[in-house]
Amino acid sequence: MENLILSFHVVLPLFICISLGYFLKKIKLCDEKSLNVINKLCFKVFLPIYLFYNIYTTDLSAAFHPKLILFAVGGLIAIFFALMMLVPKIEKENTRRGVLIQAVFRSNFALFGLPVALSLCGVELIGPTSVLLGLTVPVFNVLAVIALETFRGGKPDVKKMLYGIVTNPLIIASVIGIAFYFLKIKLPQGVEKSVVDLGRVATPLSLVALGGSFTIGRVKGYTKQLLVGVVGRLVVVPAVMISLGILLGLRNETLIPVMIMFGAPTAVSSFPMAQQMGGDGELAAELVVFSSGFAIVTIFLWTFVLKQGGFI
Repeated sequence: MENLILSFHVVLPLFICISLGYFLKKIKLCDEKSLNVINKLCFKVFLPIYLFYNIYTTDLSAAFHPKLILFAVGGLIAIFFALMMLVPKIEKENTRRGVLIQAVFRSNFALFGLPVALSLCGVELIGPTSVLLGLTVPVFNVLAVIALETFRGGKPDVKKMLYGIVTNPLIIASVIGIAFYFLKIKLPQGVEKSVVDLGRVATPLSLVALGGSFTIGRVKGYTKQLLVGVVGRLVVVPAVMISLGILLGLRNETLIPVMIMFGAPTAVSSFPMAQQMGGDGELAAELVVFSSGFAIVTIFLWTFVLKQGGFI
C-alpha cells in the first residue's frame, strides 16, 4: 500500500497540471496560438535550463557503478535501434513513427528518478540513481532527436539530421551542463538561484500546455498507436530490462534505477520536442497522458514484484 501511495503522489502533480491546461483551454483562457508559444518557450528555454541544472548538480563521484552504467546505457541504445527497425513495420506514417519510437524508449526518468529512489532506498543510497540520471539524460535527448529527424519526412537528410542534433536546445544544454561539471565551474549564488527558479517552470508549464493540447475525441484515431506505445513503454521494455538486470546481478540500489529508468512513463519533454520537430504532436501528447496514468499501476506492480522477490 505504501508503494501504491508513493506512485500516486509522484504521478498526481502531472495530472493536476494536465487537468489545469485542459480546463483553461475549455474555458477559452488559452487558445491554440498561445499553447504553441508556450511549447516553444518550454522547448527552447525552460526545459534546457532544467536539464542543464540537473546535470550541473549531479555528483558523479558519489556512486559510480560501471556495470550499472554500461548495462543501462547499452540497453537504452539497443532498445532504440530495435525500435528503429520494428516501428516502421507497424506504423506507415512518418510523423507517427518518430513519436512512437520516442514514446517507447524515452522515459520520464528525470522527473521520476530521484523521488522514487529516495522513497525506496533512502538518501544514503541514492548515488547510483543520481549518476545514472546525469549520464542518460543526454543520451535520451540525442536518440530522440535522431528518431524525430529521421522520420521528419521522406528520405532522411543526414546533414540536416546532424544539424538538428547539434542545434537542438536540449543537446546544447546537456553539453554545457557536462562541461560545467567537469571543469568545476560554479555559478554565482544569485545566478544559480535564478537557474533553479526558471528550471522549476519547465515541467508544470509543459504539462499545462500538454493538457491544453489534449483532445479526448482523437483517442479513437490513435487506438493502435496508444496500445503499442503504452504497453511497450510500461510493460515490455521494463520486463526485458529488469529481468536482464537481475540476471547480471544488479540488486537494491543498483536495480532500483533500472526499474525507474525503464519503467517510468513517457517523458513530458517528448511532447514539445515532437511538436517542434515535425512529429505528430497530438499523438505525442496522448502517449504522455496515458502512459502517466497507467504508470501508477505498473510502477506499483514492478515495485511489489521486486520487493516480494527480495531483489530490492
